Amino acid sequence: MIKRSHIRQFLAVVDAGSFTRAAQQIRVTQPALSTGIADLERLVGAPLFIRNRRQIRLTEAGGRFLPIARDLERGFRSADGFGRAEESDKPVLKLGTIRSVPGEFFQIVATLLSRDFALEISENSDSELRAAIHGGRLNIALVPLRQGEREPSVIPLYEEPFVMLVAADHPLAGQGEVGPEELATETMIARRSCELLDATSRFFTRHRVRPRFALRSDSDDRCLRMVAAGVGITTAPASLAIDGVVAIKVSGYDFRRELGLLVDPAWLAQPEMEQRLSRALAALQRAAADWQDARANG
Repeated sequence: MIKRSHIRQFLAVVDAGSFTRAAQQIRVTQPALSTGIADLERLVGAPLFIRNRRQIRLTEAGGRFLPIARDLERGFRSADGFGRAEESDKPVLKLGTIRSVPGEFFQIVATLLSRDFALEISENSDSELRAAIHGGRLNIALVPLRQGEREPSVIPLYEEPFVMLVAADHPLAGQGEVGPEELATETMIARRSCELLDATSRFFTRHRVRPRFALRSDSDDRCLRMVAAGVGITTAPASLAIDGVVAIKVSGYDFRRELGLLVDPAWLAQPEMEQRLSRALAALQRAAADWQDARANG
């Protein structure tokens, strides 16, 4: 009998494009994943993947099975939330977010959505959250939007620049803009949660800036507090600035991001969900504009 674990494993391999990455995403060992897929192929009576060293791709049977698997996963998710929705009178909303969303803003998001939904929140990278939305494992994801991404299931919230953050008493704090070469002797702090980490590294390498690093951390709060303490400087979205740090512009470092929500279209198509969500989203877009205005006006 086909089990939910079979469906989750199959979709994980499809979305990740690799047995190794799929095993990491669903937190199983690779041998266990391979055994599960082999078991599923035995149950459906056909190979589902073509395996070689370079890539994993679906067989013809796998392609036919994929929409069935996605429908089954959505059905499992609906069944999961059914009892809990009755207990709380609120349907379950599985919300994913990147780690670099400011805590203050994410509190606003959670507050408004929790009025109509029972939230289950997870953190992950942009690519993994998008795969989870596509695979029906999340209902909504708060992520950086891509250029031209404007489908009905995409809800823009706010846009902001990336800046260099330094301590308020840092010698560069009084300058509105600096050249990248002026940072060559500075000590840096690496925000590992930054979605532009690779692009930032390439930018400074291109300008022959190879700094010493005092800290590499997944915690934005720790990174920003070390900036405020004078331990080092870091690049970040402007909204992550805290008391004790100052934002300065670096010439040529013109990256920006637009945060928004991606919604699973199949989940949104449920009449009750669409009605509840439209109320929450209208309030959230107003709150996002008010929050950004408040930060801009100090």
